[in-house]
Amino acid sequence: MQQVAENKSSSSTTGVREAIILAGGAGTRLLPVMQHLPKCLAPINHQPFLHYLLGYLEKQGIQHCILALGYLHHMVQEYIANSKYNMHFSFSIEDSPLGTGGALKQALAKANTEQVLVVNGDTLFFVNTLLLLQQHTSHKAQCTVALKPMQHTSRYGVVGMNDKNIITNFSEKKYYTNALINGGLYVIEKSSWQDLVLPTAFSFEKDYLEKHLYNNTIAGYIEDAYFIDIGIPEDLERAQNDFKNM
Repeated sequence: MQQVAENKSSSSTTGVREAIILAGGAGTRLLPVMQHLPKCLAPINHQPFLHYLLGYLEKQGIQHCILALGYLHHMVQEYIANSKYNMHFSFSIEDSPLGTGGALKQALAKANTEQVLVVNGDTLFFVNTLLLLQQHTSHKAQCTVALKPMQHTSRYGVVGMNDKNIITNFSEKKYYTNALINGGLYVIEKSSWQDLVLPTAFSFEKDYLEKHLYNNTIAGYIEDAYFIDIGIPEDLERAQNDFKNM
């Protein structure tokens, strides 16, 4: 059984203080394992996946968490209302599907700081966000993508990067012996990102990351920390074992 070695170090007041969780998905790939629940509430050892994600963000010093919600959003809001976390919560609700990019664009209006952490509501990647922010700032990047080294993988697309840690390409899914994958965790600059001309509904990955990397403003940060994506039943089952001691 894989042991989860959680990054215990918390960000100081110089770290990222606000986070957006992209949690509007229905989790159709998890059917029939999970029905009538938003994906971020997938049950793992009698707790929703969101519980573990919020616990990580809390340890990283996040003070304000904005949940970008869509499908069955009232269930997530009810969970938050009945939970106790050491952070303030806001909600950004999609009236109609906006895609990951549109949901992020809408949620950013509720952020108060320039640097905002963005995480997917179905992945957990124990990145040290203080180190991530330090590299992001030193590169003066518009967006920095947290990258996970993977071996013998075909499930994920692969990210290419130059010697200055600037992302140069995103490759399609195929078998790779060694690769860097997008860990679904980012730091973005609110003002520069909002200045972009973007549609109301769009994909953050396809319509932003892949189309804007040639501006040399999207950086990569590598960390070989614990990572899981519960988007398929096999990994949802693996989380039951991995999270037993969390």
